[in-house]
Amino acid sequence: MGIPVKALIALELRWLSLKKRVQHHYLANMKISTRFLLMFFVALGIIFMCVYQPAHLFGMEFEVRVINGFSNNSSLPLVIWCISQQDGDMGGRALQEGDDFGWRLKTNIWGNSHYLCTMKWDAKRRSFDAFKVPRDSQRCAPLKKCSWLVKEDGFYFSSDEVNWKKDFSWY
Repeated sequence: MGIPVKALIALELRWLSLKKRVQHHYLANMKISTRFLLMFFVALGIIFMCVYQPAHLFGMEFEVRVINGFSNNSSLPLVIWCISQQDGDMGGRALQEGDDFGWRLKTNIWGNSHYLCTMKWDAKRRSFDAFKVPRDSQRCAPLKKCSWLVKEDGFYFSSDEVNWKKDFSWY
């Protein structure tokens, strides 16, 4: 004697109905989980971008200043020539002792604002990044000021023009 066919068909139909309900419940929960994860990562990305790199997003303004800090170069000026992707060729200047060359800039939304200057004094010549967003958007804050003091022994950086730190030498 076996199980009647009608009973087997009824059992199979109940099994398929239960299986469909379980799958539906699982898929509904998976959709909710996927939506939640997507919203979580979008929110996390926005928070990261706002906190970590505000200069990239909103176009912050900075002041850049290069100062001739030589102690005695009255007979031979310090020559500076700067260029940038945004402003193009900014021209050259001959700076006597204590003179400076400065400009204001606004970072672009892509975060790749870059100002390159070439300095020449006597036989010495050196190009350097006067401003570069990845490096300077944080270290020039909170005053949004990037100052360079060029001396006989190298290039000094300050964000307040009080505390100077040697960044690199001429060679």
